[in-house]
Amino acid sequence: MIPQWQTGIVKRVEQATPNTRRYFIELPEVTSFPFKPGQFVTLDLPIHEQRNKRWRSYSIASNPDDTNIIELVVVLVEDGEGGSKFIYNEVKEGSQLTLRGPQGVFVLPESLEKDLYLICTGTGIAPFRSMLHYIHNNQLPHGNIHLVFGTRTKEHLLYADEMRDLEQKIPGFIYRPTLSRETWEGDTGYVHAIYEELCAQKGPANFMLCGWREMIDEAKARILAMGYDKKDVHLEIYG
Repeated sequence: MIPQWQTGIVKRVEQATPNTRRYFIELPEVTSFPFKPGQFVTLDLPIHEQRNKRWRSYSIASNPDDTNIIELVVVLVEDGEGGSKFIYNEVKEGSQLTLRGPQGVFVLPESLEKDLYLICTGTGIAPFRSMLHYIHNNQLPHGNIHLVFGTRTKEHLLYADEMRDLEQKIPGFIYRPTLSRETWEGDTGYVHAIYEELCAQKGPANFMLCGWREMIDEAKARILAMGYDKKDVHLEIYG
């Protein structure tokens, strides 16, 4: 069943990176908003006369916590079709948004026994942040977890301090950010070299890919070329 539309009220807005903001949205029509980590909500934005051309979907970045407040992270797409521009220019604390959810099947595998590779670029880290907090808060048994996060420069790293903190709290969790346009103390280049290095032994694994289509298409092809089965690869494409 498709969830009904409801009104959300923006309670807080934070600038996360030069081109990314965090939006904390309260859903006053409910006392809690249950969802599975990895699911998304769809916003109905006043940017087009046709209703389905006004819809923009965003992964929920927060952990399910029995409250009626969710967090969305939105990157400004200068050459996009207007959804993020509207949010950036018009949506402020106190703004009302029409949304529905939760929806989506990009969720954690039923068993976390295999090693888990969370591969993302940009705001594709949002569903993985939700999953990692859920694993930690519920003390779920799991194999090794690798978060491979690609972005351009150090100032574009989303949730970096939080991920490093989770490294200390979640046994077997490794955070591997890589920068494509800046040399720093960490990895440089694209995400592909990182997970190929980590998977050199071809151990049993699940792969979850989130971000723009170009990255996901290439990652899926490389993972299959390493000998993994397509059922081991789960996708969430942005844009």
